[in-house]
Amino acid sequence: MAATGLTSAAALARRPAITGAELRSAVPLPPPFQVPLPLPAVLKPVSTSGGVDRYEITQREAVAEILPGVRTPLWTYEGTFPGPAIESRRGRPVTVTHRNELPVPTVVHLHGGRTPAASDGYPTDLVLPGHWHGDAVGDVTSGAMGHDTGHGGGMHDPRAAVTRLTRDYTFPLDQRATLLWYHDHRMDFTAPAIWRGLAGLHLVRDDAEDALGLPAGPRELPLMIADRAFDADGGLAYPALDPTLRQRPGVREPYLAGVLGDVILVNGAPWPVHEVDAARYRLRLLNASNARHYELEAVADGGRRLDLVQIGSDQGLLAAPVTHRLLPMAPAERYDVVIDFSGVPIGGRVRIVNRLGSGRTRDVMAFRVARRAPDGSRVPGTLCADLPAWRRSDAVRVRDFSFRAGRTHAGHGWVIGGLPFDPARADVTARLGDVEVWRLIADVHHPVHLHLVGFQVLSRGGRPPLPHDAGLKDTIALRPGEAAEIITRFDGYRGRYLFHCHNAEHEDMGMMANLEII
Repeated sequence: MAATGLTSAAALARRPAITGAELRSAVPLPPPFQVPLPLPAVLKPVSTSGGVDRYEITQREAVAEILPGVRTPLWTYEGTFPGPAIESRRGRPVTVTHRNELPVPTVVHLHGGRTPAASDGYPTDLVLPGHWHGDAVGDVTSGAMGHDTGHGGGMHDPRAAVTRLTRDYTFPLDQRATLLWYHDHRMDFTAPAIWRGLAGLHLVRDDAEDALGLPAGPRELPLMIADRAFDADGGLAYPALDPTLRQRPGVREPYLAGVLGDVILVNGAPWPVHEVDAARYRLRLLNASNARHYELEAVADGGRRLDLVQIGSDQGLLAAPVTHRLLPMAPAERYDVVIDFSGVPIGGRVRIVNRLGSGRTRDVMAFRVARRAPDGSRVPGTLCADLPAWRRSDAVRVRDFSFRAGRTHAGHGWVIGGLPFDPARADVTARLGDVEVWRLIADVHHPVHLHLVGFQVLSRGGRPPLPHDAGLKDTIALRPGEAAEIITRFDGYRGRYLFHCHNAEHEDMGMMANLEII
């Protein structure tokens, strides 16, 4: 493996375009567009009584053939990567019992969920494996199992809710129809756990969305995009300081800005291809990469670019469609887009290209148009009318946050407002129901995510939001040197939540803060 990049967070901050260093796979990689696109299996509930859908998921080690002919060990939900998809109805509660059979503690966060604090997946609310030894609370809530965390200085979290082997997560799902995703959120070790496979999709549906006539059934495709790299033995390469992920957090110094892979996976398959009708398709896009940014483009044979018609964002449908030729996606962002293959000749191919990639990482996947077929779908000019109408004058306060490289107890890291994460510290206290404006500023690329609430983008660099900022979001991609304003209302539930950078390596190295809603 080879790496590129500089050797300190301060130096990385002086290179404004960098999002990480790339790992190089040590096994032969397949040609693009040969492997069929897999679709995540939809998990069936074990019970639907009492108006609640109950699911069970076992977190366990598994081996899968991601690259053809290569066996790759994974950490999984239910033995698959991605984990099984959950489909829910708006307002119908879901309880998921997670059982941890992995060798380390875990946490589950439903990203984008309006979730009570007890089920939100706070980084020290751990599920311990059955065989885990030692003080069940002290060893696992003092940062990295009692060692220097690299940011919190080994601070014990007095409010940690640690369980052994299983934990019930309850999601009311009283929220707009949208694509959510669930992933590990353990303090200090989120990045390598997601990299090893702990990620899955959760779709919320409702009657209003169903009535729009959007492409559905086999013409609605969930697409989880993620980059990875592979060791010579077929395992997933990752530059962890402690490959067991038990004690010492962090990555080797060249990767402080983030870890990039040289293989682009979609739903766990390398550069896949999918056969489609000459019709409209709805693509439910998730960037589940640790640090890689994408700028997606749909290119037909001959170079003609197809429109990407955005109908939704992180937190559901837009008020009206927005048409793009290029669609940027930062880690953890979701976009709901419609692409129309009806003008592509039968047998023709449409490639999804990453304009920010180079070499093999420029290709993402391809569609091959196989046949003519009837298409009764549509994209209405008006999609929804339930977006909030927050105004700047509604805000009871304005807060400022900087996201920058900085010093932590272990040395180089990433900080918010000059401070690395500490679970024992109160960073922001907001009142339930208050509207606030947050002004965010970044040194390098930082996708900033707020738990519990959605927000609207008011401005970027003192100018209007960009076209892809439309709708209700929970993650905003701050560009190098950029200041942005967002507005939100802290509704839903009281309790302790988080906001953080969703470059997962930045998050693990201190770029996270507490949000207390009272």
